[in-house]
Amino acid sequence: MFQYADEIGPEKIIYMHDPQTGLKGILVVDNTIRGPAIGGIRMAPDVTTDEVFRLARAMTFKNAAAEIPHGGGKGGIIGDPRAPNKYAIIRAYARAIKSITEYIPGPDMGTDERCMAIIYDEIGRACGLPRELGGIPLDEIGATGYGVACASEVACQYVQLDINGATVAIEGFGNVGKAAFRFMEEKGAKIVAVSDSKGAIYNMKGLNYEKLVKVKQATGSVKNYDDGKMIGNKELFELPVDILIPGARPDVITVENVNNVKAKLVVEAANIPATLEAERILHNRGILVVPDFIANAGGVITGAVEYRHGTESEAFKVIKEKIVRNTKKVLDLSKDQGILPRTAAEKIAKERVLKAMEYRGRR
Repeated sequence: MFQYADEIGPEKIIYMHDPQTGLKGILVVDNTIRGPAIGGIRMAPDVTTDEVFRLARAMTFKNAAAEIPHGGGKGGIIGDPRAPNKYAIIRAYARAIKSITEYIPGPDMGTDERCMAIIYDEIGRACGLPRELGGIPLDEIGATGYGVACASEVACQYVQLDINGATVAIEGFGNVGKAAFRFMEEKGAKIVAVSDSKGAIYNMKGLNYEKLVKVKQATGSVKNYDDGKMIGNKELFELPVDILIPGARPDVITVENVNNVKAKLVVEAANIPATLEAERILHNRGILVVPDFIANAGGVITGAVEYRHGTESEAFKVIKEKIVRNTKKVLDLSKDQGILPRTAAEKIAKERVLKAMEYRGRR
C-alpha cells in the first residue's frame, strides 16, 4: 500500500466507486506544501494507480518548476471517454472528491471544459472552465501547445538547429497536438507527420493544418489525409525528422523502440511519454530531451492564472516567460553537470519542494 511513499508524498491515494454510474475512480494528492494541488482528471479504460501517481508527482514537480503557488495531484477515471453516461460519471467523481478541498481538478486526456463545468457546478472548484463561466479555456486557446513551442524554440539552440525550417513529427492530434502544430508552424517549423489513435500520416514536404482538421472531423482520423503516406503509429517515432513531439499517451518511447528514434530533439508534450531508461538511452545517443513537466506546463500555468482571475493575455505572457526561463535553466544545468535533462529538472523542482517543506516545518 505504501510502495509510493517517499520524502515528498503522496499525501493521499483515494479510490472511489459508484454502482449507479459505474464510476471507478482514483485520486492521488501528492504534495500540497506550496499550496492546493492542481492536476487534471484523466479518463481512459486503462488508467492505473501507478500511472495516476506518476502523473501526480509530475504535477508536483511541474508546479514547483513553474513557480506557481500550487502542489501536485492527479485524478483518474477508469472508463471510456465516449461512454453515453460520461457526464453522469464525471458528476459522480466530483461528488466523491468534494471534501478533498486541497485538490483543484482540471481537464486532461478524456476530459474537457464541459467536464470541468460539471465539476464546478457540483463542488465549486475547478480550473480550465469554459469562457462562459469565467474560465480561460485551455483547449480552445492551446495553452499547452503554446508552451511546447516555446520550449522547442529554446531547445533548438542547444542542438544547433534553426526552428525555422525544422521538420517535426507530432504524436497525437487532439487539443495539445493541434495547438503544438499551429504554434510550431508559426515559428517556421514544417510539420511532416501527425497521428491519432487510428493511424498516422506522413509527407516530407509538409502537412496542411486546416485540411488535416477537416479530414479528422469528416472521417474520424488524420490517416485519411489524401496528400501523404499512411503509416503506423509506431513508425512515426522512427521518422527522419529534426524534432519529435510525443503528445498523447504515456510510455510510447521505451527500450524497445528508443534506438530507432532519429530526431535530434524530443520535446515531451504528453505526460510521461518516455520511460526513464529510454530517456537515458536518448541522452547517451546525443538526442536532447525536454522533460514533460518543463515543456508542457502551459496548461497548468494558465489554470493557476485563471484560478486567481487573471486574463487570457496574461496567461500567454506568463507561459512564455516561465517556460523559456525554465527550459534554459534545466538544459544549462544538464549540460554543466553532464546529467539527464530530467534529472536536472527534478533536482531544481525537488529542491524547491523540500525547501518549502522545511520552511513550513514538514522536514
